[in-house]
Amino acid sequence: MSSYSLSSNIALLILILFSFVWIGFGIYLGKKNKTLNDTMVAGRNVGLALAVATAMATWVTSNTTMTAPQLTFQLGVWGMLGYSLGAIGLILFAPLSTRIKKLLPNAFTSGDFIRIRYGNFAWRIFLLISFCYAFGWLISLGMAGGILVNALSGLPYETGMTIILATCVIYTLFGGLRAVIATDFFQTIIIVVGVSTIAILIINSIGIKPIYTSVKEEHPMLLNLLFPAAIMFLFNNLFFGVGEIFHSNVWWSRAFAFSEGIGSKAYLIAGLFWMPVPIVAGFIALSAPALNLIVPSADMVGPIVVGNVLGQVGSIIFFIVVFSALASSLDSLLAATSDLITQDIYRGHINKHASDDRCYKMNRYIIIMLGLLTWLLCLPRITTLASLLYFTGAFVASTIWPIVFGLYFRWVSGSAAAVAMIAGTVTGLIAYFQIGFYVASLVSAAVSLFIVLLFGKFSPDNFSFPDFDERKTT
Repeated sequence: MSSYSLSSNIALLILILFSFVWIGFGIYLGKKNKTLNDTMVAGRNVGLALAVATAMATWVTSNTTMTAPQLTFQLGVWGMLGYSLGAIGLILFAPLSTRIKKLLPNAFTSGDFIRIRYGNFAWRIFLLISFCYAFGWLISLGMAGGILVNALSGLPYETGMTIILATCVIYTLFGGLRAVIATDFFQTIIIVVGVSTIAILIINSIGIKPIYTSVKEEHPMLLNLLFPAAIMFLFNNLFFGVGEIFHSNVWWSRAFAFSEGIGSKAYLIAGLFWMPVPIVAGFIALSAPALNLIVPSADMVGPIVVGNVLGQVGSIIFFIVVFSALASSLDSLLAATSDLITQDIYRGHINKHASDDRCYKMNRYIIIMLGLLTWLLCLPRITTLASLLYFTGAFVASTIWPIVFGLYFRWVSGSAAAVAMIAGTVTGLIAYFQIGFYVASLVSAAVSLFIVLLFGKFSPDNFSFPDFDERKTT
């Protein structure tokens, strides 16, 4: 008798069924895409309902549904509460999105802002950081798909990873950002309903008291609010989440795509709605001690608990939820990263006089190449999801202050931004390897802030914001 909660045939059927649905939807929506503007920023007229849904669904990643249980399993209460602070990034980006739309109404990427505001050197540093983060996130999402399928059904890791990745590449290729945003709307509904249902079913099956008693007796540190590593993680994750959102073209492209006045409302609402999701998802892991489960890898705790408690029905629900979470983030990241490569690498460095039509065609080839490269990098499965994800924290946290101060204050120079990003990243990586993953973003953000303020004190700039209207963004 199989030890897996889901038969391999059912898992394969779900994968194929949802793949056809999302691909068909993407092809249908892609028929409206005629220009680079349609593909990259969905015509710049996305309304509030779709805006909220795409922001929330994109942020409810496999990292939320699978890494939140892992971190709760390792760090306890602060693990899930700390992960929920990722909502702060969405909430704080709300006013920034309005500022971004005002300053750069015709831009395509976050790189456009850095190039115009800080010059070429800082722009290239920023692009390097952006691509390190993008590939880290892409790999973690691809890995999560393979881990999920393997943990629930026994299907080979490579099979689940390949099918999920291929599905997202195909419908993003045909549908562009318009398809990404539309599918996110339905994926949000699936994720919220699914996660809530799973949590309720587990509580009803085991009970709050047995879960609490087992954790207190066997792993009391998980309930300790003075757990040092967990407290550090709490603040580290706050800066990591803010850095992820503030720098990433995933969120900038949406700021450009949303209709006038929509961005601030959409990001605020999405952040408030997103906040409880990792708490609910993380709670699943606290059931493991009560069930006496052997968890071979911490990032598998979510699907293992669900499969053990809820059997096949619960596993199907969890499978669909994580599949939707994966798709909602993978497609967004593929679209945003391909846009960054098209606009900032191809048009910015390789073919500076490329027309929109040429870039539109090139964008499609880039999506395919991104998918293939991600697939190759996912094959070895060299680390856990959380370790890979928080490795990128040292990179992204260094961009927070150059972006925030650069959007509002004229005294921040290109040199300050470049040095802050380099110094923040280097010291964050040192902290990651010498201390632990739970301090990398914290150190990076602190050093970056110090550098920006130091330059502001002794070598201030005098940038003129009206110049944004006069400088080319293409």
